[in-house]
Amino acid sequence: MLGFVPPLPQQPGRPPSAGHMIVCGDDALARRLAVELRYVYGERVTLLLPPGRDANSPETPLTQRGRAAALFGRMSAAMNRAGNGGGTTGGSGDTNAGVEAVRIMEAPEPSDDVLEEAGVDRAAALALVYDDDERNIRAALTARRLNPRLRLVIRLYNRKLGQHLEELLDQAAAVAMPGIDPALLDASTTVLSDADTAAPALAATALTGSSKIIQAEGLLLRAAERPPPRPGETADPGLCTLALLSSTTNDPAGAEGSDSSGDEAPQLLPDESAVAAATGRGTVVLEAISRADPDRPATRMGGRGAPLAQVFSRRLRWSALGVAAAALALVIASLLTTEDTAIHSTYLTLLDLLGMNDPAEGAPPARQIIQLLSGIAGLLLLPLLLAAVLEAFGTLRTASSLRRPPRGLSGHVVLLGLGKIGTRVLVRLRELDIPVVVVEEDPDARGIPLARSMHVPTVIGDVTQEGVLEAAKIRRARALLALTSIDTTNLEAALYARSVKPDLRVALRLYDDEFATAVYRTLRTAHPGALTRSRSVSHLAAPAFAGAMMGRQILGAVPVERKVMLFAALEVAGHPQLEGHTVEQAFRAGAWRVLAIDATPPADRTPDLAAMPPYSPDGDTVQPPSGLVWDLHPGYVLRATDRVVIAATRRGLAELLRRQRSVVPRQ
Repeated sequence: MLGFVPPLPQQPGRPPSAGHMIVCGDDALARRLAVELRYVYGERVTLLLPPGRDANSPETPLTQRGRAAALFGRMSAAMNRAGNGGGTTGGSGDTNAGVEAVRIMEAPEPSDDVLEEAGVDRAAALALVYDDDERNIRAALTARRLNPRLRLVIRLYNRKLGQHLEELLDQAAAVAMPGIDPALLDASTTVLSDADTAAPALAATALTGSSKIIQAEGLLLRAAERPPPRPGETADPGLCTLALLSSTTNDPAGAEGSDSSGDEAPQLLPDESAVAAATGRGTVVLEAISRADPDRPATRMGGRGAPLAQVFSRRLRWSALGVAAAALALVIASLLTTEDTAIHSTYLTLLDLLGMNDPAEGAPPARQIIQLLSGIAGLLLLPLLLAAVLEAFGTLRTASSLRRPPRGLSGHVVLLGLGKIGTRVLVRLRELDIPVVVVEEDPDARGIPLARSMHVPTVIGDVTQEGVLEAAKIRRARALLALTSIDTTNLEAALYARSVKPDLRVALRLYDDEFATAVYRTLRTAHPGALTRSRSVSHLAAPAFAGAMMGRQILGAVPVERKVMLFAALEVAGHPQLEGHTVEQAFRAGAWRVLAIDATPPADRTPDLAAMPPYSPDGDTVQPPSGLVWDLHPGYVLRATDRVVIAATRRGLAELLRRQRSVVPRQ
């Protein structure tokens, strides 16, 4: 329960000071992003919310403003407890010292007047994270007109439209600011998708070993969870140890893996002494770095075209095989009883099967018997051909319909929900060639056409109704991903699936943190032999949006239980924590670790490290060698011209990206 939330002052007459950040949105991502900027990065934040209740959670009695206030209150209390405890986070000082509380505004639309009241002309960055793409585009165009120098971070589900919009807004910024640094221009507009950011982490829970994959310059960084070593065994550290998992795995009152778990919580980026002292803890290690395949379209289940197994049923295929075997036996019998050649014997047998041969009058008795048997076998051809025509017609008729789960399917993933998140996760799973069965209640859901085009087996029905999960072959599934927008539906599906298959791997999409913590603890304790994960899309996506607002490129976010580790590309220049230090000296336990260095000359570097060469259907695409150097010598001295890939905690990245709060007078 959130408890009593005191009313917040509207603050209508106090204009914000220059250099602040504005967050506009209508769901949990906006509130979490404001929390990230205020309590992690220590920025001044203005949060613009629509009046009334959250459209995605109409059952919640609190308004948008009340929910934001409750979230800020919980975060502030947690920060105070951490500060009073004297714990360190790897940074020096409090990032929130001297920073005013989040200014909350309410408005139905981010109009010109509303944005001007929020101080968009003096702001450093603006995040538009409404769930409606059209509203975000309209507000972005307005904001760019009001402040050409504003850094924009836009949430768009349509990726192609996002690329065109980013180019358009960057061109507008270049026209307004001639001679702008290309690096600054590249960071002036960033288009992100919360679905794309969270989908890899959600899909990773369905993989054996819970692998996490981050892409950088055509390379894949794969991290994997490893259980604690048994007595007498030595844990394989991989390339490096990224995290230590919580020490209480089966204790219902133990750590749930969040920031409030104390010493039992997961430890991100531990040093060698912490790894050596952590007995009985699982680890997350950087397992491998490999070349990524070009961006191919997701594969269809069953391949392209219409294979024989999809056109004709198994019973019909066995019947055809029986008739063919009978014909072969008759040919062999004709060869053994007559002196004909093999070709002539086959010819006569086929004529007898089709009823086209003359009666064998005057022929030897063996030849007459073979002709009679051939005629009987030929009688079976007519119903067989008729069945084949009917089945082929039915297959062509249902080619555009949804495919049903085949009988022998096993080892697949059951995916609940084909909204924005579920659709992206489906694409990700198919890119990894993981068989999927989708369950969706709405036949007109966003991802239904995609599932149809990919030939993914789909069950239309309410997952809470009896028999729906059975139709999805849940008893033989490897994992369940409950990604609907309703917490209770996801929980009910997970509980029923666990009652059917106790060792089933389960990942839940849950909105409320307290509810997610309780569910995580209970399921983990009730089924200690099965993997249980609870995921919040806004929790996974908010760090990437916050990093983009700070003008940095976030390559990916990896969940470690209920914490998040970030992978980012960073210029060494301007960061005294890195510049002039060796790789070993630059490592700060619990904050950041340098993983790679981009050795490409600055003039030839790719602005987007996550980009890959386009896929060529001919398969003759020659990928340029990557400039990233991963096997770093600990004594290498970081120079100002270097660009590095780092793994960082949220607070560690905030310390590296902390801006100067001096206010520059406007001209």
